[in-house]
Amino acid sequence: MRRRDLIKGIAGSAAAWPLAAHAQQPAKSVIGLLQIGSALSYDLSGFRQGLGDKGYVEGQNLEIAYRFADDNETRICLS
Repeated sequence: MRRRDLIKGIAGSAAAWPLAAHAQQPAKSVIGLLQIGSALSYDLSGFRQGLGDKGYVEGQNLEIAYRFADDNETRICLS
């Protein structure tokens, strides 16, 4: 009887580990960056530095979704 209780306890704890690990991860903030030009026409180091000054680091607690229209205004649809 004790052996079964031990196995149940171990199995229950092992099943809860992935949930506990997932719950402890902080949420990432997401910023969408939409530019009319191409990716090569912008220097985003100041943008990233400003975010870093506020405690946001891309890849750690921040995700930036980059979108570039390559100088084609019809590729940007805001409606």
